[in-house]
Amino acid sequence: MTDQLTVRLDPSDNVVIATCALEAGTDIEDTKTTGLVPSGHKIATQAIAKGGEIRKYAQLIGYAAVDIAPGDHVHTENTEFRNTNVSHEFGTNLRPAKMVAEDFRDTFMGYRRENGSVGTRNYVAVVTSVNCSATAARRIADAFGPEELATYPNVDGVVAFVHGTGCGMAGDGDGFEALQRVMWGYARHPNHAAVLMVGLGCEMNQIDWLLEAYGLEQSPTFQTMNIQNVAGLQRTIDVGIEKIRAMLPLANAARRTKCPASELTVALQCGGSDAWSGVTANPALGYACDLLVAQGGTGVLAETPEIYGAEHLLTARASSPEVGKRLIGLIEWWEDYTARNKGSMDNNPSPGNKKGGLTTILEKSLGAAAKGGTTPLTGVYKYAEQVRAKGFTFMDSPGYDPASVTGQIAGGCNLVCFTTGRGSAFGSKPAPTIKVATNSDMYARMSGDMDVNAGTIISDGVSVEEKGREIYDLFLRVASGEASKSEAQGLGDYEFVPWQIGAVM
Repeated sequence: MTDQLTVRLDPSDNVVIATCALEAGTDIEDTKTTGLVPSGHKIATQAIAKGGEIRKYAQLIGYAAVDIAPGDHVHTENTEFRNTNVSHEFGTNLRPAKMVAEDFRDTFMGYRRENGSVGTRNYVAVVTSVNCSATAARRIADAFGPEELATYPNVDGVVAFVHGTGCGMAGDGDGFEALQRVMWGYARHPNHAAVLMVGLGCEMNQIDWLLEAYGLEQSPTFQTMNIQNVAGLQRTIDVGIEKIRAMLPLANAARRTKCPASELTVALQCGGSDAWSGVTANPALGYACDLLVAQGGTGVLAETPEIYGAEHLLTARASSPEVGKRLIGLIEWWEDYTARNKGSMDNNPSPGNKKGGLTTILEKSLGAAAKGGTTPLTGVYKYAEQVRAKGFTFMDSPGYDPASVTGQIAGGCNLVCFTTGRGSAFGSKPAPTIKVATNSDMYARMSGDMDVNAGTIISDGVSVEEKGREIYDLFLRVASGEASKSEAQGLGDYEFVPWQIGAVM
């Protein structure tokens, strides 16, 4: 167990982090606390004049709203946010991974599909084009209970992916294109052995347009239908059940085979963050990402508003100026998007994040970016765009976890790793979610939901590298079929949330 009362992340920082709740008058470094400081919260170690920079991670996280004395609790009451104004350099901090030779790469037991892609699960999916067909899709999927599915031991389940949009939207532009990419990504996801698409018939998001735009062709394992043509809800449900029942034996014929770790594409995600996220779980996941990249695999960071203020660290890792400039373009889009909707880039951290010690979006972003490890940034993608590059990549998305993960899965992620400090009950399908706790107290309270306790980095002195290796090894086991905690609890049926961009009309 650590006996340190505080943690200093960099010699240049003017704050430290309390490892436990500290009473007023507690000796820390060369000063005393001036009041109660909750665990995970910041304490000034030197005087910071009003308007002065507050620094953590050797980076700017905010400005003093008032004069701050040594020993003061540094949080929302005495810290202010300002939009960032940092210079962006491209490719100035390139640290390529030490690639593992192909003959010596790790393996997992996955499903090799006819098109060469590899799945970690074997689901049959019912995907809707519009909210109007959501009830039909759910009733089709719900018709297949445990007793019938037990006769298909290689099928992980029949899942309905329903959402609240698909009509009342423009027939082109960002919102429409994003939804079409989500539908295509789920229709062709390697974790799906078979797919049935269900629409209403008159919606803006026409299934036929998707088939034409992406060159999708119907087959025994890919079928489409709509309620209006089939002649009503009940008939659609009955026909849909017949179609799925014909697909199940085909899906069950799939078998796991040995596949290289290079076939893993992992969504790097966080939610319910606290001040320990950027100290324990996120750096450990970053190390796991580095290990995966060295195997030829892919990590996909997302949540654009939650790298705001840390994007300069990522552009410095960009493999080319074009990659770096594309990331900056996303940041500029979000600045405009929040401004015209009368919002602020500092709408994050959430109340729970703040209770956990995070004060500004800059502080949160610097911790969140650590999930991406240290290797070069090889690609930047639109929301739900197919991720083609290997290595560490970035996908545009909101910070709202279900919407963000939906985009990452649509982009091809066949595994999700989700860090949390306040606690989360998130899970996803068809790609299973591994959850990593940032602190030991929360892990003890929610051990039924957490797969890994990264809090031992602080409580027991475990190294970031050792914990990162534990996470990476779990990637391989879960990819091979071991159930994660969220998967064992059946989570994922309600976490499909395509990002709605633009006006609802």
